Amino acid sequence: MKILLYSANFAPEPTGIGKYSGEMAAWLAAQGHEVRVVAAPPYYPAWQLDESYRWPPWRHETWRGVRVWRAPLWVPRQPGGLQRVLHLCTFALSSFPVMLRQVLWRPEVVLTVAPALVCAPAGWLTARLSGAQAWLHVQDFEVDVALNMGLLRGDRLAAGVRAAESWLLRRFDVVSTISERMRRHLLRKGVLEEATHLFINWADVDGIRPLTQPSPYRATLGLAPDTKVALFSGTLSAKQGLMVIPEAARLLADRTDLLFVVCGGGALQAELEQAARQLPNLRLLPLQPLEQLGDLLGLADVHLLPQSPEAEDLVLPSKLTGMLASGRPVIATCRADTELAEVVGRFGEVVAPSDAQALATALTGLLADPARRETLGAQARAYALRRLARDAVLQSLVERMRSPVLRERESP
Repeated sequence: MKILLYSANFAPEPTGIGKYSGEMAAWLAAQGHEVRVVAAPPYYPAWQLDESYRWPPWRHETWRGVRVWRAPLWVPRQPGGLQRVLHLCTFALSSFPVMLRQVLWRPEVVLTVAPALVCAPAGWLTARLSGAQAWLHVQDFEVDVALNMGLLRGDRLAAGVRAAESWLLRRFDVVSTISERMRRHLLRKGVLEEATHLFINWADVDGIRPLTQPSPYRATLGLAPDTKVALFSGTLSAKQGLMVIPEAARLLADRTDLLFVVCGGGALQAELEQAARQLPNLRLLPLQPLEQLGDLLGLADVHLLPQSPEAEDLVLPSKLTGMLASGRPVIATCRADTELAEVVGRFGEVVAPSDAQALATALTGLLADPARRETLGAQARAYALRRLARDAVLQSLVERMRSPVLRERESP
C-alpha cells in the first residue's frame, strides 16, 4: 500500500508520539509498503529545536526507507496553554502545502496522528482529494486534557472547541485510539462504532526484556549491591503529576538502601532538579539513548507511574508498555476507577493521585516482599508478550487499512 503518515512528532525523537510514529513508519516500510511522512523537525521532549534542523526550514530526507518531508514550527520556551496552541498551529500552517503536494502521489491511506488535532483538516482534505482512506489516530484527547487542566478557559470557548472537535472526528473514515476507554470516549464524541479502531501502543519485547544480571546503570550510579531503585523514565511534563516523586523521596529520606531515579527531559525538569539538590536519595538522569532502554528499565526494582488526576483517563501513558516488558512491578498514582488502574492493578499497586504518603507506603511494601515483586514482574512480562508485541499490533493495523471503509457520515 501507499501510506502517508502526517505526524508533527516523528523520529529521531526518542520518546512519546515521535518514537511510535517513527517505529510504525519504519516497520511498514520494512514490510514492503511505500511510506511517506510529513512531520516537524525534532524538538521533543526538550522543547528545543534540534540544531541540525534549524536550516533549511523545509526539507526532504530519507530515513530507514521512508521518505520524510519536514515543515517548520515555532517551539515555545515555556509551553503553556496559548503557547502550545500557537505552537501546533504554526506546524499546521507550514505543513498544509506540503500535504497538498502529496495528492499527486495518490496515497491509499492518509493517517493523521493527534496531537495535533489542528492538523486533522489538512489530513482529511489530502485523503479526500487523493481518494484515500482518511484515518485519524488519537494518542491524546488534547482538547479534553487542555480544558480539564485549565489551559483553555471559558464556557463558551469550551463548548465551541468540543463541538468543532466532534464535527471533525466524524469526518474521518477510521478513528483509532490507544485504549478501550479512549475508544468509548470517541463514541461519546459522536464517532460511529464501526468507524473506531483500537490501535494500542506496543512494546519492543525483544529489545526490552527482564535482565539476567544487574543493569549496567547500577555501576554508572555507583550503587551498593543492596540498594533498591524506584524508577521513573519518560517525559517530564505537567500531566504526569511528577512532583509526588520528590515528596515520597522526602518521606523515605531515612532509608539508605533506596534511591529514586527520574530519567528524562521536559517542562518540569527545572523543578525536579531543584528538588533533587535537597534530596540525596533522588537522582536525575538525562534522556538516555534508545538502544540502552532495556538496561535502563532493568535498573528498576519498582517502576513509578504518576499521573495528574485531570489527565489520567484521557491519556494512557505510552511508557507503561516498556515498564511491563521489562518484567518489573509498577506503582501508579491514579483513581481506582480508571483504565490505568485496571491495567496496573494486575502488575503492581495503585494509589491515589498526588498522595505521596500512599506512594511511599506502597513502595515500602513492595520492596519488603521480593517474592511478590518477582511474581508481579513475571505477570507483567507475560502480558507484554501476549498483548503488546509490536509485530502483532502493527499487523492488525495493516489488516484494518485493507478492509472496506465507511464513507457515510451523520449530517452536521
